[in-house]
Amino acid sequence: MTVSTPALLFSSISLLLLAYTNRFFVLANLIRVLHATPRDPADTMAQQQIPNLRLRVKLIKYMQSWGVLSFILCTASMFFIFLEKPILGDMAFGASVIALLISLSFSLYEVIISTRALDVVLDDLEQ
Repeated sequence: MTVSTPALLFSSISLLLLAYTNRFFVLANLIRVLHATPRDPADTMAQQQIPNLRLRVKLIKYMQSWGVLSFILCTASMFFIFLEKPILGDMAFGASVIALLISLSFSLYEVIISTRALDVVLDDLEQ
C-alpha cells in the first residue's frame, strides 16, 4: 500500500466530519428554539420529541468520536507508511476503515431516529 491509499480516505473523512458538525449545529439550534418557546404542559408533541432529541445528540457525539478516531488512524497509517513500516500502516488503515464503518452506522441510526421525530410532527399536523 502506498501513501495515496489512505490519502483518498483522508479527504472523505474530513467531508464526513463537516457533515456531522452541520447536523449537530442544526440539532442544537432546534433544541435552543424549543427551549425558548413557551411550553404548554399539555403539549404531548414536545414531550415526545425530548427523548428523540437526547438520543440524536448522543448519536451525533458517537458519530463524531468514531469519525475523529478514523481520521487519527488514517493519519497514523500515512505516518507508518512514510516510516516504511507497511505492516503497521496496513493495520492502522484497516482500523481506520472499521472506525469509519462504525461512525457511518451511528449516522444511519441517527437518520432513522430523526425521521421518526418528523413522523411525530406530521402526526400532530394531521390532527
